[in-house]
Amino acid sequence: MFHMPHPPAFFPKTARYGWLALLAVVITAGATGCTGLPKDVHRPVSTAFTAPESTALGQLVSQRRAAASGRHPSGFLLLSGAQTAYSSRLALVNAAQKTLDLQYYAIHADASTERLLLGVVEAAQRGVRVRVLLDDFHSTGRDAQVMRLAFVPNIEMRMFNPLTGARGSTVGRVVSAIGDFSRVQQRMHNKLFIADNAMGVTGGRNLGDAYFGNADSGNFVDLDVLAAGPIVQELSRSFDSYWNNERAYPVQSLVSKEELDTMRARAQAADDAKREREPPPAPTEAVDAPQGSPVGADQPASPEQLARVWNRQPMDLARAEFVWAPAAVLVDKPAKIPPDGTSEPALPEKPPAKATPLTVVSRGTAGAAAVRAPQSPVAVSAPVATHTNVQDPAPERTGPAADSATLEAQTDTVVDGLLHLMGQARQDLLIISPYFVPGPDMKQAFAAARARGVRVRVLTNSLASNDAPIAHAGYARHRPDLLAMGVELYEMRSDTAALLKGSLGSTGSSGGGSSADGSGSGGVGSSRAMLHSKLLIMDGRLLVTGSMNLDMRSQLQNTEIALLIRSRALSQAATAPIETALREAAWHVQLNDAGGLVWRAPEGSGLADATTEPDASVPLRLMLRLLGPFAPDHLL
Repeated sequence: MFHMPHPPAFFPKTARYGWLALLAVVITAGATGCTGLPKDVHRPVSTAFTAPESTALGQLVSQRRAAASGRHPSGFLLLSGAQTAYSSRLALVNAAQKTLDLQYYAIHADASTERLLLGVVEAAQRGVRVRVLLDDFHSTGRDAQVMRLAFVPNIEMRMFNPLTGARGSTVGRVVSAIGDFSRVQQRMHNKLFIADNAMGVTGGRNLGDAYFGNADSGNFVDLDVLAAGPIVQELSRSFDSYWNNERAYPVQSLVSKEELDTMRARAQAADDAKREREPPPAPTEAVDAPQGSPVGADQPASPEQLARVWNRQPMDLARAEFVWAPAAVLVDKPAKIPPDGTSEPALPEKPPAKATPLTVVSRGTAGAAAVRAPQSPVAVSAPVATHTNVQDPAPERTGPAADSATLEAQTDTVVDGLLHLMGQARQDLLIISPYFVPGPDMKQAFAAARARGVRVRVLTNSLASNDAPIAHAGYARHRPDLLAMGVELYEMRSDTAALLKGSLGSTGSSGGGSSADGSGSGGVGSSRAMLHSKLLIMDGRLLVTGSMNLDMRSQLQNTEIALLIRSRALSQAATAPIETALREAAWHVQLNDAGGLVWRAPEGSGLADATTEPDASVPLRLMLRLLGPFAPDHLL
């Protein structure tokens, strides 16, 4: 049976890697030869299922739309809570009849992921074709065991932009890849979970305990959207373009099952030795896991973690309250990351025009074209049909004219597309970006918005809540300029109880399975909260979520995907809890009379205002001061 050893319960693996980790290896290890990637790799071409309407999920979409009298063919459901996000994925795995397509930056080998992937294996056993596309940066050590999926019948798995070298440790692989630094630090950051080409989840979450409120020491606050209907076919089109790309390597071309067996045996031996030194505590509650499941007390996941995972129930998709609205998909082309052996020039301060074409794919309503595709065609399906309205700041309209729009940018990347959208804002921009390192283009877009009288609010991590503190260094150097131009900055507290009070969304870090419909919020423990949501709401009617951050890494290096939804109802549903969180769960950063910074304490917190990075330890503040000036923005 498919089996993954769980990592020990410690601070969750970072969602982001920094240039300092690679630099440290260079300093300590020196130059090392690169073995190179395999040549003449066989990659059978495959594409998404072409008749989603014939599946149970496809028929459910039609039923839900008819019941809601939806005017638009695609529906959307916000997944802000950790348990709702998990239960939706469980439901898709259980309901799939034809295909499952998963595309992720990171899949961690832990309790939450194992239950999901066991469901994926069961789906494959009942005849569902499964394709898993994973960026290769995190597939080392215990997380390499996720690659065992590739050896399960009816499952194909490919690694995007793989690293060379042994997979026993991250350090060892990075040492082997020093000679290919430019390519190695460019990653596929896209995130998709699609069933039968009828329903799919996209957003900020990777797969792992910390993304589903199940890590004992720290959990991410994140956001996904469950999409239904024709827009999912465009998400699948994006998946196909990456799956069939030369940068995607079948797992079998990179590692053998015997090598994974050896790595697993070593990990198991280490776990056994640890148990002898530190016997695990007796379970405090029953674990409703199936008999013979590899998830059990002999694994180093805590009994509480296992209980939370196996007590969760799939979402009842038949009760999901979708919002039916026009939408579009923006996605970077795979060519943004050069293939193995390609010489990559130094990154410019600003990307050259038309250097890395953006794919704009959309499935819209009956109406005029609203998102004009770039002149460069899409790799898989050119030309691209772009018949949807995603932006119309004017009042709601009905009839044929309602399906016109104004986005006509010839943009280069997902982030560039969002900057163009921001240029159309008339009243308000509400932004959540956990890693916020604005480059020149972004600062110019903010300045232009403020000059038009647009209110701009940004929620990002505080130094204390940031899982990648070095990224905070890049943000910190831009704070004075942003504040001077009138951008309102908020930094999330790392205290989970404050976050729950602020209603931004439960991290779910302790206790409670979700209800049968997946709506249960669960409990919140004392673990650290870390912001990971990526969201833009414009003028209270356009909502954008996806994998992208507003930083130069997302703009220039990583590939990203974004879902644009024009819906006042959905935008308002997302805005209300965010505004509460800004008041009650975040520090409001301002300039004082002397030009220095002051952090205004959240309402009702009982905390005093601060003049240094609040809640952060002295070592963290020292690191920011010493290393921050040397950290280049585009590598953070």
